[in-house]
Amino acid sequence: MINKTRFPILITSALVLIGLSIIALGIGPTALSPATVIHALSTGASDDPTIHAILFSIRLPRILLAVLVGSGLAVAGAVMQGLFRNPLADPGLLGVSSGAALAAVAIIVLGNSFLSEFVHLLGTAALPLAAFIGSLCTTVLVYKLSRMGGRLHIATMLLAGIAINALTGALIGVLVYMADDSQLRSLTFWQMGSLGRASWSEVGVSAAIIIPVTLLLLRLSRALNAMVLGEDEAQYLGINTDMLTRFAIVLCACLVGAAVAVSGMIGFIGLVVPHLLRLVLGPDHRGVLPGSLCVGGSLLVIADTCARTLVAPAELPIGLLTAAIGAPFFMYLLLQQRRKAIL
Repeated sequence: MINKTRFPILITSALVLIGLSIIALGIGPTALSPATVIHALSTGASDDPTIHAILFSIRLPRILLAVLVGSGLAVAGAVMQGLFRNPLADPGLLGVSSGAALAAVAIIVLGNSFLSEFVHLLGTAALPLAAFIGSLCTTVLVYKLSRMGGRLHIATMLLAGIAINALTGALIGVLVYMADDSQLRSLTFWQMGSLGRASWSEVGVSAAIIIPVTLLLLRLSRALNAMVLGEDEAQYLGINTDMLTRFAIVLCACLVGAAVAVSGMIGFIGLVVPHLLRLVLGPDHRGVLPGSLCVGGSLLVIADTCARTLVAPAELPIGLLTAAIGAPFFMYLLLQQRRKAIL
């Protein structure tokens, strides 16, 4: 039954993402009807220069960035859950996001001093590259600490994530203490997540990383289905588990690093979305991965629209909204795990 309904559900989720994006483009201090938005997008112009500037210079890059970041984080979470065979695996909980954040904060604070040569050499690519390196290092560290006797220990993995989050949090605190006044405010909001500085250049850089990496991860769905059975069983089915693990870890680090570099810390997207899809579609990654792409983008578009409109003209950090949704859901998952353990 799930196989017969998977395709219609995925098509519906993609249409919902498109519809939500069009609605979000019309929401703001200057309200635009969906018909006006569709006409402007289809023609690439608007009769009113003010509407054209609002739509194409402010709202559209922000919505596209929300779709890219939400999709990337959700797909990375789905892959990590399948790879580690645990529904609680998430880039934020395992320290992957905080590792990317630490590297990015270091570039912002130390870019004019200790890391000036690195920033001068790479220019605008320094921040996303640093975030990727930070996420990759923490992902590899968690993976290494979690393997004992050739097997992955989930409890150790979660404990390693807690320890890494604590350590990176302390180091970020030191860097924030070193920051000057011009850096401090942007760092504060960046740590809590925001898409307020979205621009076409950021959309272009993010898309160049997130889109091809996501497409590569979608091709791993059958291998991840085999990994859910266990590493030994996957090897019997002809899967090179070591190569698959390394490849998936690097790709997930790319996604998380690219997302954190442009949006800051946005938690729980990678935890909530894949788990909800598994409840609807089942454990098959052929449905979970593309579904995570659409639903993750939709969820972040909704969260970002709320962030920029609830307290207008001020703006809420988007990470606060996703945490308000994700934290209760995470506690629900823990209760479910506890009930299964008791039974």
